[in-house]
Amino acid sequence: MDPRLQKRVQRYGWDKAAGDYEAGWREQLRPAQDLLMKAAALQPGERVLDTACGTGLVTLEAAGVVGPDGHVVGTDISQGMVDLAIGIAAERGVTNVGYARMELEAIDYDADGVEKDSFDVALCSLGLMYAPDPVAALTVMREALKPGGRMVSSVWGKRGNCGWAEIFPIVDARVQSEVCPMFFALGNGEALDYAYQQAGYKDVSTERISVVLHYRDEGHALGAAFIGGPVAMAYSRFDEVTRSAAHGEYLSSIAPFRKGDGYEIPGEFVVTRAVK
Repeated sequence: MDPRLQKRVQRYGWDKAAGDYEAGWREQLRPAQDLLMKAAALQPGERVLDTACGTGLVTLEAAGVVGPDGHVVGTDISQGMVDLAIGIAAERGVTNVGYARMELEAIDYDADGVEKDSFDVALCSLGLMYAPDPVAALTVMREALKPGGRMVSSVWGKRGNCGWAEIFPIVDARVQSEVCPMFFALGNGEALDYAYQQAGYKDVSTERISVVLHYRDEGHALGAAFIGGPVAMAYSRFDEVTRSAAHGEYLSSIAPFRKGDGYEIPGEFVVTRAVK
């Protein structure tokens, strides 16, 4: 797929998902974010770049750790996500953050507060698997870091270890989405480590964790999968008959994980840390 088209699909898809993202994923992603933050080992006063920041879940947590003497810049491909993140930060009175719409592989170093060799830490929480060229994305983020700066990212793990993974073929069977043809590629084996090495990092280390994604009922699980996630734009093109069929197929795919009225769906995350 043409990378330019893939990015366009992602941009407008996440614009559609932005308002529903946290309802379906905030708590479910917490284990990966906790491990990401632990690996980053942020310190008061540090400058942090948070790419693919979404609504600012990691950005705001990082801002709290680095404190008033530090600063965090969040970037995302989706203007809808950026706008929400700005609003949330303002509501909470967080002043040591800034946001801008930027692509992973095309950080604008002419933007205010985004200079090369100026950040102590770069973070990318569940964003690299969307990059058509993850090595290029990692290379650009390395340029943002000071010598000795830390780069920490997370991706979803192996497809077979993520119980919700059938959402992609279910949607693609009905409308070509192409949101991320290689979504699980970086979660296989040492693929993410290799990408870091290709991008010129050193001291690469990786940790893989198994988690359980909790959803209270069918509506919660369907909302996360279809409305608040990466297939939101494709799903918006479904008519009611198509939506009903897709819902039924997805619920069948996660039926083994049903617990009472809700679901406990297995997942896997991979967190990698390296140094410039």
